[in-house]
Amino acid sequence: MEYDDVLTIATPEGVEMHLTLAGPASRFVSAIVDILIQAALLVCVAVVLGLAGKGIGLGSGVALLLWAVISFALITFYDIFFEVFQSGRTPGKRLNGLRVVRVEGHPVNFLTSAVRNVIRPVDFLPTAYLLGAVVILATRKNQRIGDVIAGTLVVREHAVGGRSEFARPLPTPVRASAWDTSGITQEEIATVKQFLERRHDIEGDPRTELATTLAERLRPKVTGAPSDLRGEQFLLALLAAKSGRTS
Repeated sequence: MEYDDVLTIATPEGVEMHLTLAGPASRFVSAIVDILIQAALLVCVAVVLGLAGKGIGLGSGVALLLWAVISFALITFYDIFFEVFQSGRTPGKRLNGLRVVRVEGHPVNFLTSAVRNVIRPVDFLPTAYLLGAVVILATRKNQRIGDVIAGTLVVREHAVGGRSEFARPLPTPVRASAWDTSGITQEEIATVKQFLERRHDIEGDPRTELATTLAERLRPKVTGAPSDLRGEQFLLALLAAKSGRTS
């Protein structure tokens, strides 16, 4: 059984964001799922190379070399690919509702993902993810060695209907396509996404207060927004306008 650890991050906008940190058990299960997927892919590659070798007369030595190269690329870039292009979620992490983010709550980039995954083999020493689990339990932010070096965290997602809350469409009366959001920075949009993604972790008045505070801090930087659009609805519309979506 895991007990959730919650990390509070104070954003430049003066809003506190709460990230639920993933524990070693859920991370271990995610890693096993990803390892099984990689193993299945490697078996498929071996079968394809074997059939190709028979069909076109590919020598066993060449086929083995190709399999070794493809295996190295798959094992090396599997996690990096999904973490960079799938918002920090490998298939195993997605299955367990986890994602990788930077310590300030922003998405990982290629460099941070590469660093954390190059160090990954160390966490499996001496066997079965033992060192990684020990380090996760020993660090305040539930980080393994690769996370500490890369400055990353693994957190729990809270989604509705299989997708994050901030991705849900706007109410039909809201039209944000004409808004001028050029004054809103990417860091501010990242803060809005973080709040909308995790708002259901915040109960009652604190949630309303946080939404109102964040919305009113950003409203002066936006032109064209209706004056009666407040709190979470304003933040949803702002995110839609910044990303070019309309309801």
